[in-house]
Amino acid sequence: MATDQFVYRRRRTVELLMDLFALCFGPAAWALTSLNLHGAVPSSWPVVCGVWFALGLALHLVVRWRLPYADPLLLPCVLLLNGLGLAMIHRIDQIPDPVRHDASTQLLWTVLGMVLFSLVVVFLRDHRRLQRFPYLLFLAGLFLLLLPLVPGLGVDQYGARIWIRVAGYSFQPAEVAKIVLAVAFAAYLTDHREVLALAGRRFAGIEFPRLRDLGPILVMWLASLAVLVFQNDLGTSLLFFGLFVMMLYVATEKGGWAVLGIALFVAGGALAYQFAGHVRVRVGAWLHPFDDYERNLQVISAQFGYAWGGLTGRGWGLGRPGLTPLSKSDFIAGAIGEEVGVLGLMAVVMVYALIVARSLRMALAAHEAFGKLLACGLGFVFALQVFAIIGGVTRLLPLTGLTTPFMSQGGSSMISNWVIVAVLLVISHQARRPPVAAAAPVEAHLQDEDTMVIPVVRGQA
Repeated sequence: MATDQFVYRRRRTVELLMDLFALCFGPAAWALTSLNLHGAVPSSWPVVCGVWFALGLALHLVVRWRLPYADPLLLPCVLLLNGLGLAMIHRIDQIPDPVRHDASTQLLWTVLGMVLFSLVVVFLRDHRRLQRFPYLLFLAGLFLLLLPLVPGLGVDQYGARIWIRVAGYSFQPAEVAKIVLAVAFAAYLTDHREVLALAGRRFAGIEFPRLRDLGPILVMWLASLAVLVFQNDLGTSLLFFGLFVMMLYVATEKGGWAVLGIALFVAGGALAYQFAGHVRVRVGAWLHPFDDYERNLQVISAQFGYAWGGLTGRGWGLGRPGLTPLSKSDFIAGAIGEEVGVLGLMAVVMVYALIVARSLRMALAAHEAFGKLLACGLGFVFALQVFAIIGGVTRLLPLTGLTTPFMSQGGSSMISNWVIVAVLLVISHQARRPPVAAAAPVEAHLQDEDTMVIPVVRGQA
């Protein structure tokens, strides 16, 4: 007889150390900004640091209590990005004429996001509960996505109609829709992946789906076109259609779906370019920004900021990020690149890449199809959103109106992204925890606080 030992490590102490390390970046950036601008650290700095560390440690304790086997690197990455975003918004607040206090408002949205994060972690013990109502969630997601088109409710801001205004407060329902639709897509594709994987005609070595199975992708294509044409929002259209095509490809493992999805998006983009003026404006700003200086001021200012910052940046508080319009929201990546340099911006991108990589790792470790698809979808939301917005700011792509997760100013984005992280942690806990003892004679015991060892007895042939 031989004994194999499967070790299930909780890694909560590792997470605690990484949390403490990540929590230092935001206050350090704030202190450097004040030292460079005013020659002294603000008198409120110790209090704000204490509050910030208390919030981070509270989240760690909630995860330690309810999800002891959750991924240990996801929360530190989010705290690092959130802290840097708050510090950069505070830095831009220091630019006079007029002096604003948007960092305080953003901190309140962060606290609300953390509260919702904790509620999801505490009450959503099993992510499979979300699988029950795919069609209802799909309709709810489409309703939220198209809600700004309702007369009297939707409002135009900065040329896009993606906000609704209720009781004097504006909200972006697409941020909630991306969570709802990701869950709906995962549930639907889990139930229908065998049918959707059936091969149709073969062309150029690629098996394309059957015509009778094209309904879902056509619905999402039409919805994305509606967002692109009527809401003037290229980024949201790209995000949702790309999310569905990616999850469809992962579920079926058929390259034909990906090729068909890309072809549909290119065709839709070409139609929108011909008949929607704002798409031509975005493409023109991408290819020939200096042809219209006033209209393309954002893109041009961001390029000058990158050039002035160089590889290592001007330093916190020593750049001129306020010269770029919307530098706290859409163009916060430009402000980061100017003050901490291209190397600093690359480091921020790598933190996002780590979040995506850990999400895909959760998908590989998940024991059931719904968890795999949901983790892939939520991870791809981060990947596509960061690629689209930073690609637009750096002129790699046409500019989109997406936010930089956890960094851009805005309550809708902050709250929804914290909820996404909570769902990902629930999935990772379910994937990494030891199996429940069944009828087999398996004896489990705790080795230490962060490790569980399960001896499994097997016979030799």
